[in-house]
Amino acid sequence: MFWCILIIGLLFHHSVAHTDFFTSIGHMTDLIHTEKDLVTSLKDYIKAEELKLEQVKKWAEKLDQLTSTATKDPEGFLGHPVNAFKLMKRLNTEWGELENLVLKDMSDGFISNLTIQRQYFPNDEDQTGAAKALLRLQDTYNLDTDTISKGNLPGVKHKSSLTAEDCFELGKIAYTEADYYHTELWMEQALKQLEEGEVSTLDKVSVLDYWSYAVYQQGHLEKALLLTKKLLELDPEHQRANGNLKYFEYIMAKEKDTNKSTTKSAADQPEQESAPKRKGRAKDYLSERRKYEMLCRGEGLKMTPQRQKKLFCRYHDGNRNPKFILAPAKQEDEWDKPRIVRFHEIISDAEIEIVKDLAKPRLSRATVHDPETGKLTTAQYRVSKSAWLSGYEDPVVSRINMRIQDLTGLDVSTAEELQVANYGVGGQYEPHFDFGRKDEPDAFKELGTGNRIATWLFYMSDVSAGGATVFPEVGASVWPKKGTAVFWYNLFASGEGDYSTRHAACPVLVGNKWVSNKWIHERGQEFRRPCTLSELE
Repeated sequence: MFWCILIIGLLFHHSVAHTDFFTSIGHMTDLIHTEKDLVTSLKDYIKAEELKLEQVKKWAEKLDQLTSTATKDPEGFLGHPVNAFKLMKRLNTEWGELENLVLKDMSDGFISNLTIQRQYFPNDEDQTGAAKALLRLQDTYNLDTDTISKGNLPGVKHKSSLTAEDCFELGKIAYTEADYYHTELWMEQALKQLEEGEVSTLDKVSVLDYWSYAVYQQGHLEKALLLTKKLLELDPEHQRANGNLKYFEYIMAKEKDTNKSTTKSAADQPEQESAPKRKGRAKDYLSERRKYEMLCRGEGLKMTPQRQKKLFCRYHDGNRNPKFILAPAKQEDEWDKPRIVRFHEIISDAEIEIVKDLAKPRLSRATVHDPETGKLTTAQYRVSKSAWLSGYEDPVVSRINMRIQDLTGLDVSTAEELQVANYGVGGQYEPHFDFGRKDEPDAFKELGTGNRIATWLFYMSDVSAGGATVFPEVGASVWPKKGTAVFWYNLFASGEGDYSTRHAACPVLVGNKWVSNKWIHERGQEFRRPCTLSELE
C-alpha cells in the first residue's frame, strides 16, 4: 500500500512539474529522453514481431514442402503409418499452436510503456505555444517562411527543416487564432513545397481552401477569387469553394457598380480641389514594438562617438571592499543613461551548474504582477519558467547574494530571493518595468520592503542567436554572455522611477537561455544610497 501511494505521489509530482513545456527549453530536454526511451521500446517490439514472423515463416516453408510431396500421391503418402500419425498430430495440435502464435500480441510491452509515458507528453497548448513562438521569431527577426522551413537559422548546430505538412499545421494554428496574415504566409509555403515535388499525404485542395479564405479576410478579393478558381480546377465539386466563388464574384460586381455610380456623380459635380490624402505616421516615428524588434535584431539607435568616449572598462573593488582589493572585478560600461554596467567572469561555470540543478526541479511558468490585483499571474508576453532560491538553501546561493551586495554596496537582506529563469521556444519577456509605478501602489505591498531600487541580472548561458536584453526607450542592447552580469538602478536617488529603464528580453532564436536575477528593494538602502533633493537625480 505504501509503495502504491509513493508511486502515485511521484507521478502526480512529475505531471504537475512538467506543464507548459514550450515555456522552458530546460524542461523540454526531458522530452528528448522520453522519446529516446519510446524508440528503444518500439525497436524491441519490432524485434519481437520479426522473431514471431520468422517462426511462422519457417513453419510455412516446412509445410509447403511437405504438402507439395503429399498432394502428388495422397494414398501412397498416407500408406506410411508415421505420415498418417503426423498428419493427425499436426491438424489436431500443431495448427492450434500456430494459431496461438499468430494471435499472440507482441505489442503489450510497447503499449504499456507508451501509456505510462503519455501522461508526461506535451498537450495542444504546448503545440500551439511552440507554433506561436515560430511565428513570433519570424516577425521579430524578419525571417521569411522559406528560411525557417529550410532551417537556415544563424548559429544552428542541428539543422532541421519543415515538411509541407508542418507548414500547413503552422498555418492552421494561425488560422484558429484569426491570424490570417501568418495563415497566408504558411499556406503559400506549404503549396510551394508540394509543387516542388515534395512527397506528402497533404493535398493541395486543403491548402488552397485555407489560403483563399485567409486572403479574403485580409481584404484581397481578387487574389481570393484567383485561388478559389485554382482550387476548383483540382476539385470542381468542392462545395465550399463553389459557394465562395459565387460570393466573391457577387461582391466584386457590387463593388464595380458602386465605383461606377461614384465616378458618374463626381463627373456631374463642379470641379473641386481634391481632398488631401491622409498622411500616415512620420517616417522617423517608431512605435515601441518596432523599436524593440529592431534592437533585438541588432539594429536601431547607435550611441554617438562623444557618448561612447565616456564609456570605460575598469577594475572594480566595491568601494575598497576587502574581498575585491586583491582580486577586483572586471567592470564594463554598457550604456550611459540609464547607467548599465556589466561585470565579467563574475559567476563560475561550477556555480552556474549548481544554481541550475537547484532550480530545475522547481521550474514553473513565470509570472508577472497584475497591476489591478497586485497578485502574480501568468501572461502571454512572458514566455519562460522560473524558480526562486533562498540563501539558506545552499552555500553557493548565499555566496552569490553576498557578492552582489559587496559589488553594488546595497543591502540584499531586503531583496527578493534569487530568481532563476529558463526561456522556452522563442522565449521572451516583452517591454516592462521592474519597479512599481505610481498607478501600482500595491505592486510590492505584501513584501513591505518598498520599491525595486535596482536589478542585478546574471547570464548563465551563451545564446547562439537572439535573446538580448534591450531598452527601447534609449536604444540599448545588451547581449547574453555566460558568466557575466549586468546591473542598473530602476529608481533615481530621489526614489522616483526611472522610466528609461523600461526593458525587454528578446525572443531566443537559436539556443538555450538561462538567467538569474536579484531585485534589490529600497528598505535598508537609506544610508547606502541617500536621497537627493532633485526628483530626477
